[in-house]
Amino acid sequence: MNCIKNNIPNFVTCLNLFFGCLAAIMAFEANYEGALLCIILSAVADFFDGMLARLLSAHSIIGKDLDSLADNVSFGFAPAVIVYSLFKEMHYTGFMEPLAVYLPYTAFLISIFSALRLAKFNNDTRQTASFIGLPVPANALFWASMGAGMNEAFSSSSVHVVELLVMVCLFSYLLVSPIPMFSLKFKNLSWSSNKVPFLFLIVCLPLIICLGMGSFVFIIVWYILLSLLIALKKK
Repeated sequence: MNCIKNNIPNFVTCLNLFFGCLAAIMAFEANYEGALLCIILSAVADFFDGMLARLLSAHSIIGKDLDSLADNVSFGFAPAVIVYSLFKEMHYTGFMEPLAVYLPYTAFLISIFSALRLAKFNNDTRQTASFIGLPVPANALFWASMGAGMNEAFSSSSVHVVELLVMVCLFSYLLVSPIPMFSLKFKNLSWSSNKVPFLFLIVCLPLIICLGMGSFVFIIVWYILLSLLIALKKK
């Protein structure tokens, strides 16, 4: 019985990995809505595996390593494939045309920096209640939402190729940056103890209602800006 109980969180982590693999396949097929859905399901599984491990007292070294491996597929490799597919769909004109063969591979910077982010997180005792750098699920949701809701806007001219490349570099930096970012973990439901998460969620709700599939782009930008404002206020 203990064996089953101890492996329940690992089973949920494997679901995270499974949906991450599906997201990557759908991204290769340019099914961005499906890829976004699978990454959302991976994020849900990623949330519950940790919660179940705490509730069942089923922490293990294998579980910790498995979680990181699953996260780098679901939130590192899968979003990188989405961006790779977006690069492949764009029109390259003028001075950008000779780079059309090579630029799509810069998307895999996302996977590399996601792995670095996860390695830092696993060995940083300062990140138990909050984060330092952009969490990999948030980064993945940003790119998946862009693919699902905004891919047509990024396929009209070579200017957008440059913009996408700049965003890849910027978000890769944010993953390993020293910027403190708040967590959505609630210890209780009181306003005084959770002002920042409640403020974040209050703004997110109308964004989801109005923008649907593309809302996570703006939600993650809002998350980053709010984290920066809090960090500046503390200084």
